Amino acid sequence: MLKGDESMKRAIIMVIDSMGCGAMADCADYKDIPECNTLCNVAKANGGLNLLTMQKMGIGNLGDVMGVAPEKNTIAQYGIMREVSKGKDTTTGHWEIAGLVLDEPFRVYPEGFPSDVIEKFIEKTGCGGVLGNYPASGTKIIEDLNEEHHKTKFPIIYTSADSVFQIAVDVDVIPLDELYKMCRIAREILVGEHNVSRVIARPYHVVDGKPTRISKDRRDYSVEPPKPTVLNEILQAGGRVVGIGKIEDIYVKSGISHAVHTGSNKEGLELTLKAVEGSLELDNIKIADSKEPPVAELIFTNLVDTDMLFGHRNDWKGYGNAIEEIDAFLPKIMDKMTKDDILFITADHGCDPTVPGTDHTREQVPLLVYSKADDFAAKDLGILPTFAYIADEVRKWFKL
Repeated sequence: MLKGDESMKRAIIMVIDSMGCGAMADCADYKDIPECNTLCNVAKANGGLNLLTMQKMGIGNLGDVMGVAPEKNTIAQYGIMREVSKGKDTTTGHWEIAGLVLDEPFRVYPEGFPSDVIEKFIEKTGCGGVLGNYPASGTKIIEDLNEEHHKTKFPIIYTSADSVFQIAVDVDVIPLDELYKMCRIAREILVGEHNVSRVIARPYHVVDGKPTRISKDRRDYSVEPPKPTVLNEILQAGGRVVGIGKIEDIYVKSGISHAVHTGSNKEGLELTLKAVEGSLELDNIKIADSKEPPVAELIFTNLVDTDMLFGHRNDWKGYGNAIEEIDAFLPKIMDKMTKDDILFITADHGCDPTVPGTDHTREQVPLLVYSKADDFAAKDLGILPTFAYIADEVRKWFKL
């Protein structure tokens, strides 16, 4: 059980999706170049970033982040985490943050999926056929195949350098519920020999003649974590775990008591603020039994716009704006924190929009840790050998 005071301790983890801060030593194994550095390269491409809050926390101490000066007396702990698990995808990164290190990497399909997978998918879904089945940018492939999609009514299948099976459809051609059903069927197929990390629903519609993705209706169908994570430990000890954004999908609800999807970073930040200030309507987003009242709470947020809207589209300008938007909102969350709260800000991998390609990049990630607790000391954490450092610190905070 959790041990502590009468007041409820809380931890907040905010993942700025894909905001890596430098290539890992083994980046070449993932066909990435040593120059990959999402945060620093985005800052340089934009001629500097305005990150007043994260500068005070120490993010400028982690590298040459143009426009962000190193801070001598930070208000937070700061460091760099390196990934132990093999991979550079969302699931692998988030699982390691929660303490689960993958011994074997997920399968990737740089030449597209084999015929037995596609044939089984067509048979079980009854879709009649598929389009694509090759690595591609999500925005480009729907532009290229939209006309044929409308003619044939076949779903568009594509992948990337990451372990993903993505299904794109115009919801005016194939309804959203049917797309989700196709994803669930694909998820059942892609296990065992074909161990794919995520099946992703990519709905779109045509606006003024241009195929446009519907971000709010995207869904990720991940494999279930093979072992318990710190999220499960918190629930079992009588705590509450609130997932904001795609957290519920990444962990397949495992270890999560409450969850709400988001359509944008702005919504994710606002929901996180509501959770911290205690105004989030938890009864409306409850997905599993949890102790009432809980003895502790973890608020776990994924902010996906940096990755989905900007990293994968080589939009360094939009990426920089998104980081600045997060930074400007942070004081609202920090102001509502009490001495019983601790905040972790990090990332799950890289997706450098300034280098060739549109895939994730194998990178280390920044870590900022903030608390108002009397015994909390701001300091340089240095290089941390695993993302699971966060899980270990959460356990200590909750005295698990």
